[in-house]
Amino acid sequence: MKVPSKTRIGRIRTSALPVILSLAAAALLPTSAAAQAHLETPEGLIEEIYGLVTFPAGTTPDWDAVRNLFIPEALVVLRTSREGSTVFSVDGFVQDFVTFIDQAKVEQTGFTERILDMQTFEWGDIAHVLVLFDSDIPNDGREARAGVDSFQLIKRDGRWWIASITNERPSADRPLPELFGQ
Repeated sequence: MKVPSKTRIGRIRTSALPVILSLAAAALLPTSAAAQAHLETPEGLIEEIYGLVTFPAGTTPDWDAVRNLFIPEALVVLRTSREGSTVFSVDGFVQDFVTFIDQAKVEQTGFTERILDMQTFEWGDIAHVLVLFDSDIPNDGREARAGVDSFQLIKRDGRWWIASITNERPSADRPLPELFGQ
């Protein structure tokens, strides 16, 4: 058996280094090129987050990709009961979603959040996007539930980021706003 010389091993390592570094860099990129293009408009960013939290049976969301849509200091305020809302950090929002997936066994069924209508106000490096959506656990026997998400976005480094999300669900005493014209 012929043992490669140290010089040959050094050349293999040196020539492989750029390939290894580029593969490592690609693995660390937070989003694909298509997803990155979505982040260039407020509507694209919103479509991206709804697409990421929608998943088929047998899978779960890519939480790192979800986190990459938010500024680190972002807040998420969700209606968690009839009496009130809960304020989350981005990691708290992700953990709450993971808990929901586990408790409702949603990994077995999948989950869908679908944009029904979107109203955008953009000015300079800020945007406000109101989204009428419905959420559904396929084959659970219940109708999809409507809701309204209010996104505050900021533009930095050539792309849009989520600064905050607030959420509300309609009820008998709180019907959907006329803004959406359904």
